[in-house]
Amino acid sequence: MIVLENLSKTFVKEENKIDVLRGMNLKIEKGESLAVLGASGAGKSTLIHIMGILDHPTGGRLFINGMNVFDWEEKKRASFRNAHIGFVFQFNNLLPEFSALENTMMPALIGGVSRKQAGEKACKLLEEVGLESRIRHKPGELSGGEQQRVAIARALIMEPDILLVDEPTGNLDTETGRKIEDILVHLNVEKKITLVAVTHNQLLADRMSERIVLRDGKIYDNH
Repeated sequence: MIVLENLSKTFVKEENKIDVLRGMNLKIEKGESLAVLGASGAGKSTLIHIMGILDHPTGGRLFINGMNVFDWEEKKRASFRNAHIGFVFQFNNLLPEFSALENTMMPALIGGVSRKQAGEKACKLLEEVGLESRIRHKPGELSGGEQQRVAIARALIMEPDILLVDEPTGNLDTETGRKIEDILVHLNVEKKITLVAVTHNQLLADRMSERIVLRDGKIYDNH
């Protein structure tokens, strides 16, 4: 479960304060899927970065599985994030010099998993997302949709409880985007992974169990 209590985030730029998130309260149940909608600048990406413990809130608290994660030291937060939270972004950030297999293995290797075990898990995941024939290819040899599937496999290598995705279909054509949507929905329904998706894609949003709309750093609609 993810719980936000009076969460706020303020940036200071040239002595001007910009309130990106303003006293946000939200509860996401385990295994739920949530679409986060809103115009550019509404605070969607900031919200998901804080949920993923990639950024600090200015005020308020974030609980994951009942634990106030910002009470921890950075090393503990980083370890928890690697073990329990997977990320898929619009720009997949694959390492160009490594193969699909090696990119997928990376979080497991960082987490102390043996190279043999990481390789076996990565192969299985790449097969699950339909890339069994492309595991030795580097990102530059893959299509945009294939790269995004590698990013999804990489996000799943540590068997996370939570998957956070930020515009995962933003750079893809409609048909390819639909395939990525299918994979994400399958992970939520079949594997019970809690899924939070920042998206402008109404088709993807409609497939989530819950939806919220942000405006000026606040939730002004949820349905």
